[in-house]
Amino acid sequence: MAAEPDPAKAAVSNHRRRRFDVRVVPHRRRSPFRLRDWRMSTKLATVLVVPSVAFLVLAGVQTSALVGRTTTLNDFARQVGIGRQITAVVHQLQQERDRSAGELGELRRGGAGGDRDAAGTALKPLQSATDRAVEDLRRAAEPLADADASWRVAFSEALEAYDQVVDIRPAIPPAVLSNDTILSNYHRAVDTMLDLLAEPTPGQDRPALSDAVLRYVQLARVKELSSRVRAQLYAAARAGRYGTEDRVLLADLRTQQLTALGAFRVAATPEQIRRYDETSVDPMFLVATQLEERSLPAGDATPEVLPSEQWWAASQQRQELLRQVEAGVLDDAVRQADEVSAGQLRTTLLVAGGIVAVLLVALLISLLVGRSVARSMRLLRSQALRIAQVELPDALARLRTVTGGVPGIEVAPAVVRSLDEIGELAEAFVAVHRSAVTVAVEQALMRRNVNAMFVNLARRSQVLVERQLELLDDLEREESDPDQLENLFKLDHLAARMRRNDESLLVLAGTDSTRRWNRPVGLGAVLLAAAAEIEQYRRVRHESVGEVYVVGHAVGELVHLLAELLENATSFSRPDTVVVVTARVEAASTLVEITDRGLGMSPAALAEANAVLASPPAADVAAVERMGLFVVSHLAARLGVQVRLDGGKDGLVARLVLPAALLAPAGAAELDQPAPARMLAASVNRGGGAQRMPGSNGVPGPALAPMDLPVAGRPPGAAVPRQSRPAPVRAEDVLAPAGSRGGGWWSRQGSTAPAGPGPTTPTGSPVPPAVPVTAGTNERGLPMRVPMAQLSSVTRPARPESTPTRNDPDPEAVGGMLSRLYSGVRRAEAEDTTEIPVPPHGGHDEGGRR
Repeated sequence: MAAEPDPAKAAVSNHRRRRFDVRVVPHRRRSPFRLRDWRMSTKLATVLVVPSVAFLVLAGVQTSALVGRTTTLNDFARQVGIGRQITAVVHQLQQERDRSAGELGELRRGGAGGDRDAAGTALKPLQSATDRAVEDLRRAAEPLADADASWRVAFSEALEAYDQVVDIRPAIPPAVLSNDTILSNYHRAVDTMLDLLAEPTPGQDRPALSDAVLRYVQLARVKELSSRVRAQLYAAARAGRYGTEDRVLLADLRTQQLTALGAFRVAATPEQIRRYDETSVDPMFLVATQLEERSLPAGDATPEVLPSEQWWAASQQRQELLRQVEAGVLDDAVRQADEVSAGQLRTTLLVAGGIVAVLLVALLISLLVGRSVARSMRLLRSQALRIAQVELPDALARLRTVTGGVPGIEVAPAVVRSLDEIGELAEAFVAVHRSAVTVAVEQALMRRNVNAMFVNLARRSQVLVERQLELLDDLEREESDPDQLENLFKLDHLAARMRRNDESLLVLAGTDSTRRWNRPVGLGAVLLAAAAEIEQYRRVRHESVGEVYVVGHAVGELVHLLAELLENATSFSRPDTVVVVTARVEAASTLVEITDRGLGMSPAALAEANAVLASPPAADVAAVERMGLFVVSHLAARLGVQVRLDGGKDGLVARLVLPAALLAPAGAAELDQPAPARMLAASVNRGGGAQRMPGSNGVPGPALAPMDLPVAGRPPGAAVPRQSRPAPVRAEDVLAPAGSRGGGWWSRQGSTAPAGPGPTTPTGSPVPPAVPVTAGTNERGLPMRVPMAQLSSVTRPARPESTPTRNDPDPEAVGGMLSRLYSGVRRAEAEDTTEIPVPPHGGHDEGGRR
């Protein structure tokens, strides 16, 4: 059976729903003609669709194809333009090859007696000219490094063929290889260059450009065949005869030359044919032709061997004339390719300009529409960042640190006033901000009430602990049994630790401690006082404490801070180890180190603890679970002390850096020499053996026999009952001046005098002895007290005959005064509380408007 809903929970839920369920109602009618009132979906559709459609219709259809064509034609124009360097290389290779063929023929006719040096000297200038032409080609080809793959492959093959020509050059003067082997390398180099010359391809839709490339390639092949005929005739002329295969080869070359010339005439323009015909009837061209015809076979007659020098001069003139015609045809192709490429570029730019114009129009429309969105989003973003990073954290910080009345916090209205989704979002964000501030105010009120309860409980507990300590003081003065006195000392020590817990509650509540000193106190006494407030004080050893003084107003909180660290060190280390406390002066500060040999902490736990010490957190459940660390962090921040935990060799090291503001001048007057009622001293064993009393640094003092210690109630020669362990001590006993109780800190008890008869002052108070009864001094020169030595002798009764006059106020009267004081403080705080406006139960929008 289902459980019935809780009426109380349902009421709370409905109340919260009414508080936070705020609806945004437009206060005017939305107009479709106002841009700022458009829906977000409409604005985004307008901003995105218009530029997208314009780009898809224009840019997507035209730009890609136009850019591709422009790039192709640009590469084609550059490849055709580099044909000038290619034909220059071919011309120089032809010159070097034809002359090398003649030199080889001369060397073979002369045999071993041929002039090899002369052949090398004659070929050297031609080889250098060829090398320079190739270098020019390499430089011209650098911009084409990203050209199409086929052109790059053809260029690499041409360079490899040229490298083989360079390698074969040293074999020409010695004539160690056959003519065909040497000349075939030249033929291959020229052929690869001509293939590279024919490589440019404008595409299938540009036949005119393809014909232009074909024209100069065909003319270049005519010129190459004419050069090879020249080489064969020049070699025969230098050799003085024709070889076995020379006539067959010459006939084949002439046939190929006529075929290539016919192909050129078919592809060439009338202007180019006219220029070639004019060149062919040039007198120098005709001289070479007539000499070549003399080498043709006529019937059965042997062809005539031409004069070498005459033939070389005439053929050289013919090759130069063909070179000029070739350059003209190539220039026509380059000019035509550049014109087509430039025209395509202009077309691409015009189309791209149209696309850009359309996109600009679309962008203008998009900007007009998107400006409203961008402005609203920018204003909303700035307000959100200001609230998230400045206003809300400041408000939370103010409410977190509030001690009196809760201040009023104003929530700014929304900065976006449009009626679209952004405006509604801004109003909703303001409503969330207002709700967060309301919750924070409620939390601050609850936290203030909790802190007030902490303070009230701590103050009441402090009053009870002080009264308990007063009662223990009376019992200790009247007790003569050492064992019973030791138990009273233990109760005294427990009460002092209970008071430290009350002070920790005050720290949790953010209230200052009530213990105050009005004069500087030595750092050694402060460390002893801190050790006196922990359970295992016997394990604390003080080493190398310099002459440093602490200002009086910081002594109480510094004692509390050090006691928490010492408590932690002794609690998390083995009972058989000691905790070493050292203090030394460094520059303008003082460094205090507390070292234990305990369990230690992991690096992650150390980092987390140091983060808490560096930035004190707010009081919460986690802080209560680790109250010692929380108290240390807040006390350190309050005093300006730097506290850090580091991993030691076997345990943990707590380092405290006391700033110069907490240190008194070296010559400052300290309180009277401490003479505590219960020092950290060892008692005498029951067995009667001698025992050393520990000093302030833990080093045993001088050995004393039981019979040498004067004890109250017995003469020096009587046996003294032993105590089982050293007696505890309270912090005020270490810090207070001699003969006083409290020494300047707040306490309900005035001065305390030992009980029992003896010399008295005119007011009736006992006169302290002229020479205090001590057990010697420790290594630091401080006197060591003997327990109960201040009591009366055994011949007097243990209880005083007459009660000394005391000026203590009535505890009930003091309690009543304190109660009335706390009630007045609470009423004043309640009157200072600023009331935070709460949204009405009726509906209102998120901007706060009805």
